Order: sequence, then structure tokens, then C-alpha cells
Amino acid sequence: MKVLQINFSDYAGGGGGSIAHFRLLESLRNLGIDCQSLSGIKTTDLSYTKPITRWLKCESVIQKTTRQLGLNDIHCVSSFSLDKDPFFINADILNFHIIHSGFFSYLSIPYLTHKKPAVFTLHDMWSFTGHCAYSYDCSRWQIGCGQCPYPETYPAIRRDSTRWEWKLKDWVYAHSNLTIVAPSRWLVAQAKISLLGRFSVHHIPSGIDTNAYQPLNSELCRSALGIPPEKKVLLFSAENLKDARKGGDLLVQSLQQLPAELKQDCVLLTLGKRATQLEAAVNMPAIHLGYVSSDRLKAVAYSAADLFIFPTRADNLPLVLQESMACGTPMISFDIGGVSDLVRPGVTGYLARPENTSDFCDGIIKLLKDDVQREQLGENCRRIALEEYSLELQAQRYQRLYQQVLNN
Repeated sequence: MKVLQINFSDYAGGGGGSIAHFRLLESLRNLGIDCQSLSGIKTTDLSYTKPITRWLKCESVIQKTTRQLGLNDIHCVSSFSLDKDPFFINADILNFHIIHSGFFSYLSIPYLTHKKPAVFTLHDMWSFTGHCAYSYDCSRWQIGCGQCPYPETYPAIRRDSTRWEWKLKDWVYAHSNLTIVAPSRWLVAQAKISLLGRFSVHHIPSGIDTNAYQPLNSELCRSALGIPPEKKVLLFSAENLKDARKGGDLLVQSLQQLPAELKQDCVLLTLGKRATQLEAAVNMPAIHLGYVSSDRLKAVAYSAADLFIFPTRADNLPLVLQESMACGTPMISFDIGGVSDLVRPGVTGYLARPENTSDFCDGIIKLLKDDVQREQLGENCRRIALEEYSLELQAQRYQRLYQQVLNN
């Protein structure tokens, strides 16, 4: 079996979706499957990943018109030439991942899947909406979009052509040979009532390297990060702390409600681009590690923390929650999207009502005050990560699905 992954990035610079794609690529190769990757950008020196050849001059001319029309990706006409690439020619099956980042035209999917069957792994809602990766409280994607309430939401559009894009996607899927995979139960349910409901939809959670991410000695980790041993540590992580979807403002509101004496006993540890004035806004000591790509350093941060706090507004199956779980660190988040697959109330953490910062704050107080419960939650986190989210298990599930698709 030879598999070709197609994604925005082969690893770095593409957020959690690109990391998930790379972890799948590596775990499939570890099973002995010949797996390669074509991507919009190449960030590794691996021989089995390479960038897609682009007709940049031609595409830039087309893009001047299509972007003004509110259609972000259809200018990438070089996608129709992927079948000339040796990686494509040698593949038995394709696996699309994130294809909405200005490097690939979804209009080419019928042409490409006529030559090779394909699995489409969803990392957000974009595949069945008129433009957005997350629709928040909007359900117009179920009836054809149009009159978009959030045109500025990623990926932003200059003109509301969401009804036309929805119709284009509907046409594309009507002429394509696809099998759908969603990592969370929530996204499976969304896909089944969307444009993609015409295909078979499978639930395969993303995997996590439970050797790279495992509980480390908390005292040593705190010492390495310069954290006083008597402090309680709250960890927050986001690629960009100012990203509204990741809830930086909700974090501030939640921490501002903590009792003053508890704040002084805590340290806020953050991963991601530093948000200015964060420490002053919450009135508590903070340590900023910046953007961290090293799995080992991230495992040190998770292991140093008493709680991982993640006030997200919209998410699928957040990798940071998986990483925290694998390191045995209990989690607090909001009950949105696929978060509840990982943050299980009373089992792995505390699940607050969406955007309810008082409830989120109550969860922090409750778990920080109960050392015994927090220890039990941490043990549950590690056990569930090993039983349900190992990379080997993910790769085996994909292998079975690929074989099923090929047999059909």
C-alpha cells in the first residue's frame, strides 16, 4: 500500500492540523506503509515530503479576480497537475487534510479522485461551509450559506459569496470519490448532516506520541523553569494568545475572578506568542515560554503545571489537550466542539458552560483546592491517553480504512 498525504504544510507553520498530519505520516511509516507528503510549504529535510509545484504567475493573475469575488482558493489551478507528480503517480490512495490555505483548489478534487480514491481528513468545518473554518453559532451551512454573519472569520473573505462557494463544493462532492474521516465525535456528527453526508464518515481520533508526552518529575520541571516549588501552576497554550477563537479574553476574565489570596499562590505559565499586558491584566505572576516547537520542552511545561486551562470558543480535537492528557495534567475547558471527547467531567478535568467565565473560574478554584482529586484526574488522563490516543492505534485504524477503500 502506498499513501500520499496532501496538506498545507509538511510540519511547521500550519498549526495543530499540520502537526497532526505529520504525526500520522510518521506513524504510518513506522507501520511499514510507504507514505509520502505533498504540501503547500516544505519545512523539513525529509526525502518523503516535498512542496507542490505551483504555477505562481498564472495563479496570481487569477487570484486578483477571485479574491475580490470572495473565493479564496479556486485560483490554485496547478492542483490539476498533481497527477503528473511522481508522488501522485506512485500512490494507491490519497489523503487530503487542510486544503484551504491558498495552495490548493478544491475544484480539482473530482479530477484527482477519478484517478485515485481519496480519504479526506477534516480538521475543522471548512469543507462543508461557504468559507469559514468554524461557524460558531451560525448554522447556515446546513441550508446553503449566504448572508454570512462572520465574513471576517478565518479564512476571511472580501465579499459574501458564501452561497456560491457552498454550491461549488456541492458540485465538487457530487463528482468525487471520497471517504471522510473526522477526529472528534462532534465533527463526525456535523459532517453527517452537511454536504459530506453523501459519503461514509468515520471517526478516527488524532494520535499523540505517548513517549514524547509523558508525566515527568514535577519538582524537576518547575526547577528547570524557575518556578517556586510551593506555587500552584496554571498553564495556558495557544499559537497566538490574541486569537479570539482560543479565548485569550475569556482567560483574562476568568483569572480576574479568582480570589486575591489564590492568585498570589499561583503562577500563570504560557506557551505561544506573548500577549502584552497579560500579567498586569490578571494581576498574578506569569512566566512566558514563547512559541515552543520542542516536544520535550512542552512535556516539561505540562508536567510542571497543576492544571491546563484552555478557554477555547471553537475547536475540533485540540492537540494541546491531548498533549496535556498524555502528560497526566488535568484540564479545564468549555463544553464546545470536540473538547468533551478529551475533557471528561470528573474523569480528566472540568468542563464549563460555553463562554461562562464564572463557571470556568469555579472549576479552577475547585480543582486547585482538591489535591487528591487532581492527582486522580491526572492518573485518568494518562491511562486514557495510552488506551485511546496512541499513534500506533491511529495508524492501524487508518491502515484498515485505506485497505477498505481500496478493496471497494
